[in-house]
Amino acid sequence: MPSLAPMLERTVPAVVNIATVTRIEIADNPMLRDPFFRRFFDIPDHRERRGQSLGSGVIVDSHNGIVLTNHHVVNKAEQIEVTLHDGRTLLAELVGSDPQTDVAVLRVPSEELQQLPVGDSDQLRVGDFVIAVGSPFGLSQTVTSGIVSALGRSGLGIEGYESYIQTDASINPGNSGGPLVNLRGELIGINTAIIAPGGGNVGIGFAIPINMAKVVMDQLLEHGEVRRGLFGVGVQDLTPDLARALGVEVHRGAVIAKVESNSAAERAGVRPGDVVTRVDGAEVRGAADLRNRIGLKRVGDTVELQIVRDGRMRTIRGKVADPYEHFVEGARISRALSGARLADGNRPLQRGLLVGVDVGPVEPASPAAETGLRQGDLLLEVNGQRINNLQELRTALRQTRALTSLRLWRDGQLLLISRR
Repeated sequence: MPSLAPMLERTVPAVVNIATVTRIEIADNPMLRDPFFRRFFDIPDHRERRGQSLGSGVIVDSHNGIVLTNHHVVNKAEQIEVTLHDGRTLLAELVGSDPQTDVAVLRVPSEELQQLPVGDSDQLRVGDFVIAVGSPFGLSQTVTSGIVSALGRSGLGIEGYESYIQTDASINPGNSGGPLVNLRGELIGINTAIIAPGGGNVGIGFAIPINMAKVVMDQLLEHGEVRRGLFGVGVQDLTPDLARALGVEVHRGAVIAKVESNSAAERAGVRPGDVVTRVDGAEVRGAADLRNRIGLKRVGDTVELQIVRDGRMRTIRGKVADPYEHFVEGARISRALSGARLADGNRPLQRGLLVGVDVGPVEPASPAAETGLRQGDLLLEVNGQRINNLQELRTALRQTRALTSLRLWRDGQLLLISRR
């Protein structure tokens, strides 16, 4: 009789159960915020509890012990344990994770591991049979089957970069991070989310295409983080009304709505009104698809766009730029800012602009990180002195030398950091 058993005998040993331990700060009763009250009843200043969560993962490199899973499975975990098919439990090291795509990479001791071959998710078609493997509700090595219900799902508000494989293979809590495989036993997706109005599976699950996950994984293995480039375009879906207005006969693609000044796109010759139909030979399904394909490119990568302009098909090539190419190294201003990249910046407010010094990438464990700076901060004051740009920051630190306090804008709030 036809059976999936032979394929699953090769697949299941590469699927792992992931258990994490996190520290969760307990919200205090307002009375407990009174230091005299806490001291009187001998209540510790910081109260927290340990939380546990379960998920799944898949071994993609047995030689180096590389496990692929979801960011949300291991987010803020203090300890990560990976349980193999044969019952062994191994402590895992977090190589890196990317919340924008919900991809994380772990490393475990590479002893007698079995890996899953990686397929090509770009070759998937709606109607292809697929298998989901994972640990729903802690039930390890559970296998469910279904078909590809749709491709390129986006606009769900789950993550920043969305181009999901939709499937009706049952995916439940605990399946996150597990593999979606084809009938050849090849990894074609990482299960990540479901739509569950009643809390259970209703046959609408989503997986990250493996081609997208692999791009992120390669960067995490190389850098420990994802270093995204910038092309400098604003895009929107090509609708029938837009196609008629632009006089184009194509029905799928993305319209260039805006080209940033001095951007990589402008240097490549891209213009507003261009209709992009293909990127690097792959068909563009819409604006979200184009954003994903360009947004996952590395700095310096070449991108080839097939566009329609004035009724003619053209090919444009450009290089993805470093979004922080105009930032300077913090070490050029002060040793306390070493490890951060800085530039003149601003933040829009309801009334005008808030100007200061923009903080770009900050290296972990660097002097800037220890000072308290985080990527995305807008530095407003140093040692009580207002600064509006890099030059004023340089002058302020030249006058005082020591860095004793910072005032900055972070996530919509003012924050004061003291180093006294």
